[in-house]
Amino acid sequence: MKAHHCFWPARLPHAISVPHTSLWDNLAISARRYPDKTALIFLGQALRYADLLAQAERLAAHLQHLGVQKGDRVVLNMQNCPQLVIAHFAILRANAVVVPVNPMNRAEELKHYIVDPDARVAITTADLAAELAHASNQLPAEHRLAHLVVTHFADAFDTQVSGDDAPPQAWHTWLFTQHPLPELDGGEAHTWQDALACAHKVGPLLVGPDDLAVLPYTSGTTGLPKGCMHPHRSIMHNAMATAIWSGSTHENVGLLVVPMFHITGMTSVMHSGIYLGATLVLMPRWDRELAGRLISKWQITHWTNIPTMVIDLLGSPNFDKFNLKSLVHIGGGGAAMPQAVAQRLYELYGLRYSEGYGLTETAAPSHNNPPDAPKQQCLGIPFMSTDARIVDPETLQELPQGESGEIVIHGPEVFNGYWKQPEATAAAFFVLDGKRFFRSGDLGRVDEDGYFFITDRLKRMINASGFKVWPAEVEALMFKHPAIQEACIISARDSYRGETVKAVVVLRASHHGLVSEQDIIAWCREHMAVYKAPTQVQFVDVLPKSGSGKVMWRALQEAQAAAARG
Repeated sequence: MKAHHCFWPARLPHAISVPHTSLWDNLAISARRYPDKTALIFLGQALRYADLLAQAERLAAHLQHLGVQKGDRVVLNMQNCPQLVIAHFAILRANAVVVPVNPMNRAEELKHYIVDPDARVAITTADLAAELAHASNQLPAEHRLAHLVVTHFADAFDTQVSGDDAPPQAWHTWLFTQHPLPELDGGEAHTWQDALACAHKVGPLLVGPDDLAVLPYTSGTTGLPKGCMHPHRSIMHNAMATAIWSGSTHENVGLLVVPMFHITGMTSVMHSGIYLGATLVLMPRWDRELAGRLISKWQITHWTNIPTMVIDLLGSPNFDKFNLKSLVHIGGGGAAMPQAVAQRLYELYGLRYSEGYGLTETAAPSHNNPPDAPKQQCLGIPFMSTDARIVDPETLQELPQGESGEIVIHGPEVFNGYWKQPEATAAAFFVLDGKRFFRSGDLGRVDEDGYFFITDRLKRMINASGFKVWPAEVEALMFKHPAIQEACIISARDSYRGETVKAVVVLRASHHGLVSEQDIIAWCREHMAVYKAPTQVQFVDVLPKSGSGKVMWRALQEAQAAAARG
């Protein structure tokens, strides 16, 4: 018996059998079981399971009418809203593959998500449609989108909403503004209403557990983001396992505020909730006052989040007016939960914050803390059906308990490989004891109880409030600025985000004195997702280089750390 089995949640199996069905079947079954049950709540508007199913089927029929066939990749670019859930399942029902895209991405970044997966159809919200169309229009004709389906947020809620469900004033511009359909060069834009009015009948369901279901993208140490090929079965495993692990039933009421374009929100909250037949209360963005009101009004039972959300909520001046007593499970990941905050949660509500660990490649959790025996600042224990080890990153030999090495993972939640990247796929896997293990790129150790702790990163990556920022990607975008000769991205300490992005920049001689640090920051915010954009810029005459001419980013990072220590 492994050490962590002593802390395994009582009454739960160590491994689970995954249904030999598609993810679409989860919605179809829940709608058949609970047709009148509320599936989604968005700004006070409830959507029944029967209606969620019907709308997804009509949109699937429309996609097929546009020419979407089995295995085609369809871009889905939205903040959290009912239309995202409808579109996600419609793509699956059309036997196609969901390409979830971060709605914060700008045109220059969006081009990659059209070209790399060979996407010809995209679904988005009206506030993002112009940017997506702009990205497509700048591409060569053979790579452009042929169809763009566009919805307004107001298609899914009553714009006269008031009371506890009302959105904050700061959201009104993008929530309520009506945008015209953008011009799509060589293609056609469609309204949400027209798509759902499709009179064609949806074709047969042709996909099963081994077919590709989603293609979420993850960045890395070099180059552009890579698509992670997840079949229905890998997402299915973690959707089911998350439900079982957290003691969930179909009577769950979950707060869905972590973004559904991200693997955690998609798998551990949306797919898990739909599999159960639970109710999901959607928030498009984080706002602590709205979150406090929604938890109180809708009696939220389960809340997956990132720790900064909890810290923010506890800091609300109205916190004493909120009623959080309905919560029975709270947890998340992406960043460590401060011990003092976890302690306050326990003292106020008896809630133990359960941290987890996972990657896009592992369909969210590969590790999770047992809800009844969590350790703080800890990744947890290997998840259901999962074998995780610590190996020497050079020799790939397993290391003894307590020694630091690379975290490697084997289990049914692990992806098939990187889209169109056979070399990167080969480098990400190795065989140990006859099993195919995925190399996480994170360094960690295992304690005497079998709990995993992270100690460092092999990969060069910045963690800003749970969002992963890959320096190579930011640098590649910054080189498009006419004033920048060289740029190196490092992390800097941030009291709220934990880490933030800093750019060390060498200006071209022609631009000295003509461009300020703030100019660079503003340009970056225009050309890349805001969480990636540097919040600090430092001009230098030269970057440190190795004998082979490579920028010595680690030297800059160590200097930054030393300066922060004072």
